[in-house]
Amino acid sequence: MGKIERILIANRGEIALRAIRTIKEMGKKAIAVYSTADRGAHYLKLADAAICIGGEKSSESYLNIPAIISAAEIAQADGIFPGYGFLSENQQFVEICNLHGITFIGPTLEVMQLMSDKSKAKEVMKAAGVPVVPGSDGAIRDVEEAKRIARKIGYPVILKAAAGGGGKGMRVVEDESYIETAFLAAESEAISSFGDGTIYMEKFIRNPRHIEVQLLGDSYGNVVHLGERDCSLQRRHQKMVEESPATLLSQERRRELLKTAVKAAEAIGYQGAGTIEFLVDSQQNFYFMEMNTRLQVEHPVSEMVSGIDIIQWMIRIAEGERLFPQESVELKGHAIECRINAEDPVKFIPSPGKIQSWIAPGGKDVRLDTHVHCNYIVPPYYDSMIAKLIVWGRDREEAIAKMRRALQEFEVGGIKTTIEFHRKMMENPDFISNRFDTKYIDEHYLN
Repeated sequence: MGKIERILIANRGEIALRAIRTIKEMGKKAIAVYSTADRGAHYLKLADAAICIGGEKSSESYLNIPAIISAAEIAQADGIFPGYGFLSENQQFVEICNLHGITFIGPTLEVMQLMSDKSKAKEVMKAAGVPVVPGSDGAIRDVEEAKRIARKIGYPVILKAAAGGGGKGMRVVEDESYIETAFLAAESEAISSFGDGTIYMEKFIRNPRHIEVQLLGDSYGNVVHLGERDCSLQRRHQKMVEESPATLLSQERRRELLKTAVKAAEAIGYQGAGTIEFLVDSQQNFYFMEMNTRLQVEHPVSEMVSGIDIIQWMIRIAEGERLFPQESVELKGHAIECRINAEDPVKFIPSPGKIQSWIAPGGKDVRLDTHVHCNYIVPPYYDSMIAKLIVWGRDREEAIAKMRRALQEFEVGGIKTTIEFHRKMMENPDFISNRFDTKYIDEHYLN
């Protein structure tokens, strides 16, 4: 470990620009990479160097490990920042960075391997005293075993792909008559999506909330939290709105949740930024769901309430710096983030194309993380998110009022966006009254 001077950003779009800003503020050199689809992106001009790594498709560029490593060597980068998505949790990529003597700005390979298999991760958390959802002890061999376990823990159950994410390889089963069909369908989808058909089972928790804890860990065994986020407002398992703190939790439950998350990260020797995700039931019982061994899209809400630059600390930890004490973290107010996607606001179908007009919101405690601008062409090859609108208020009520006002200012022409969806959500009585769960959008907007 030592000072990192030249950091290659193995990503694109909003998170690439976000990283360039912090890297330059730290007095370091930022190296951007880009596909042929992104060659006109404005943020490339802000980097100290920009290198083309391949064609329009992700497989030709942002997932092209040899091209990215070659770019790092050409630019003499001594660190790689992965962002989220793409190669951020790719173990082979981390291993290759290590072999080339380039610091991967993230967790160790060993911890990433441990947490990547969700059934193994559950066993590790159970051993660390973290509550887990009742389910199978690891992978399920066949349909008959699935039936035996389901009878033991009771229906409804959910089948999940061990290597899964984004809702793929998941099936909810209400009774035994459907379990064979569901098992085979989940297995098939897992193989086609992840190349791994391993399936495990959990008790299905009805109407849960999705609460996650933002963590930082250093190489000396210290772990601190930056509070929790409520990410329950989702469509098809994709988050739409995130906020911090999770106001549905009592103070006692919040303390217990945060303490448990820190204990879990300490147990595995976690380094860098990471997030432990929990399902919370109607009685505020919480259960470990998974750990994301990377930066989260929604990290700005934690930055807004804590005042801490998470990417800066990812870099400082990678350089071997010791973390600040938990007592120095002062969490203030309430932050909300709305993900602005280039999508139809009703059907959530992608809407790529040229942005013909762009009027961004502003004002006190309003933050807009975006790489797009007027005349920018949204390519059809990548995730549809084009911006993240984040606001801070003294409490949830004030934050909602500020978000409502900021969304009214936000105008995008030429493509469809989810701005109108968010405007309606900020007026929604159920959202305002905190009466929703992870299925709310699917049941109220997608039927």
